[in-house]
Amino acid sequence: MLVAGEWAEARSGETFEVINPANGNVIQAIPNGGREEASRAIDAAYDAFPAWAATTAYDRSATLYRAWQLMIERKDHLARMMTEEQGKPLRAATTEVQYAADFLLWFAEEAKRVYGETIPSSRPDQRFIVMHQPVGVVAAITPWNYPVSMITRKVGPALAAGCTVVLKPAEATPLCAIEIFKVLEEAGVPKGVINLVTAENPAPVGEEFVTNPKVAKLTFTGSTVVGKMLAGKAAANMKRVSCELGGHAPFMVFSDANPVHAAKGAQLVKFLNTGQACISPNRIYVSDKLVDDFVGTLAERVSKMRAGSGFEEGVTIGPLVNEAAVAKVETHVNDANSHGAEIVCGGSRLTDGNLSKGHFFAPTVINGITPDMRIYQEETFGPVAPIISFSDETEALALANDTHYGLAAYVYTRDIARAMRMFEGLNFGIIGINDINPASAAAPFGGMKDSGLGREGSREGIAEYLETKVGGFSI
Repeated sequence: MLVAGEWAEARSGETFEVINPANGNVIQAIPNGGREEASRAIDAAYDAFPAWAATTAYDRSATLYRAWQLMIERKDHLARMMTEEQGKPLRAATTEVQYAADFLLWFAEEAKRVYGETIPSSRPDQRFIVMHQPVGVVAAITPWNYPVSMITRKVGPALAAGCTVVLKPAEATPLCAIEIFKVLEEAGVPKGVINLVTAENPAPVGEEFVTNPKVAKLTFTGSTVVGKMLAGKAAANMKRVSCELGGHAPFMVFSDANPVHAAKGAQLVKFLNTGQACISPNRIYVSDKLVDDFVGTLAERVSKMRAGSGFEEGVTIGPLVNEAAVAKVETHVNDANSHGAEIVCGGSRLTDGNLSKGHFFAPTVINGITPDMRIYQEETFGPVAPIISFSDETEALALANDTHYGLAAYVYTRDIARAMRMFEGLNFGIIGINDINPASAAAPFGGMKDSGLGREGSREGIAEYLETKVGGFSI
């Protein structure tokens, strides 16, 4: 772990093992920190904050530019580390590294665009001036499913704003975090400005984050249950909070859409990262006029997908993160099948050959999903595409919005008026209209309702790390 510019072991001397989910092999043992390490890291960030906040926006921008350049130079190394540690196919890992680097580049530019304003006064002898300043120490918690991009999406704007950071990466993917922090170090981020606490048990570290008075802001990406718990404790201590939480994305295919084009899009986004993405479609609503053609095309494409180690040529389905994840997917599929749903393809664990050593589930298409099934109500977080038919637009919109989540939604239609009605009517923070990749460093990312608070990326992303100050001047 990195505390006050020094790579150190845990005070206890304890370590924990990082496991390759594709084969069960131990990759490395790393320091197992806890609340004491988190406290020391917060102290370091707190002490480093005044000097870092006082640097010019141009200096902070230059540092982030250097970090971006280093990430691009090390793209292949970082991608291979991700594939080994997280399991996703190497091509997908390489794409994520590029996406992660984009956030450093974007916020290198945004650092110089934190503007103030002058507000007219009703008094001739008075002026109002508004400025924005960094909030202070930021505590960040990142997930395992996108172990590089979720770090830069938080650390990039925090550093650009002038904040200092303490980050706890997911216990399943700490090695990616270590590599990113080495990049930031080499780019010239001063000692104490960035701190990394690795821990097998996240609870004590999280508790220190939300109770330590030196922490000004918490940023968290993960489950809704944990996010609500952390946000509640942080709020009790008047800390600023931003959370990117779970999703239950609808994918809507209307009768005027091209079913082949829509099925291709559904396959690409549903099975991205083996379905382990918060924006992954979990409820695929298809017009009853198109459902047969859509399901046929989707099943044909999905049945050709190959599972295995992400280092193998042609593999498009990697392992799930652990045994519990496989068990959840299996439970959802079996429950749907027992309630009358049709398993069109897949539907079971993959245990042949070397697959038996990892956590694999066959890419699956299930038709005839109804609201009484668990897969309809819960986020599966795995390679399963559940199909639900609908009859008209009003019904489809009501079904799509019938969830306490509100992160992402997808719409396939060739009717521009319908597209606009869906864009306005869907209660989700991110809407893809004939688009399966509505995400970019330049675009705001975040959800409504139980899917979170705040936005990441875009110009809104840096605002999450700034306080607003107004001065009234009598002249």
